[in-house]
Amino acid sequence: MGIEEQQEEREVLEAIFPEEISGRLNVSETEFRVSIVLDVNQHEDEESEPPTIILNVQYPPDYPDEAPRLDISAPPNATKHPYLDIQGDKARLLSSLSDTIEENLGMAMVFTLVSTLKDGAELLITERANAVQTQKDVEAQKIEEEENRKFQGEAVTRERFLAWREKFRKEIADEEQRKVEEKEADDKKKRIKEEKKLTGKELWQQGLVGKVEEDDEGSDGLAGMDKLKLEAAS
Repeated sequence: MGIEEQQEEREVLEAIFPEEISGRLNVSETEFRVSIVLDVNQHEDEESEPPTIILNVQYPPDYPDEAPRLDISAPPNATKHPYLDIQGDKARLLSSLSDTIEENLGMAMVFTLVSTLKDGAELLITERANAVQTQKDVEAQKIEEEENRKFQGEAVTRERFLAWREKFRKEIADEEQRKVEEKEADDKKKRIKEEKKLTGKELWQQGLVGKVEEDDEGSDGLAGMDKLKLEAAS
């Protein structure tokens, strides 16, 4: 019963997979390999070829009432795919077939196992590729936000506005004070310059002679006084 079902399944599989089960992939009457090419979306920056998984199937005497013995490998000299490590992912992929095996005991199941393995491997690759792309998108968004932040000012809050207004008012007051001080200094310079040009008579009329008398003492003071009077009379 088991041998007949095994032979019938082999004939059906070889009709479905004429190239996937051929030549060296036919090991014996009870053992064969199925070459599974995965359909994956290649990103623009990826040049790797679609990965291929070799599913090794060995019929035990009581198959299909007993589960087939399965193994997974990569084709010889195959280029390693960036999102699938067949050797490293073997246990995970084989484990994903357990439910399918349990559900199909007593029936030919290799075709279903091939489909399940193909879907699981493609899903694994897609998840990993999406995770990498998501990370790239996040990093690109961070860079874009940093660039945009350079052209944006800080958000205006009430506290920031009050602080800015206080600083602005102080700058205005300091500028007005500076102008006043500069004007006073200029006025003083002009006054001193004009005083130097006054005649003795003008000094006398403006009351500046008294200051000279207070500053000068003794004969020097009187001599200065006489000099001013003579200049005023002339």
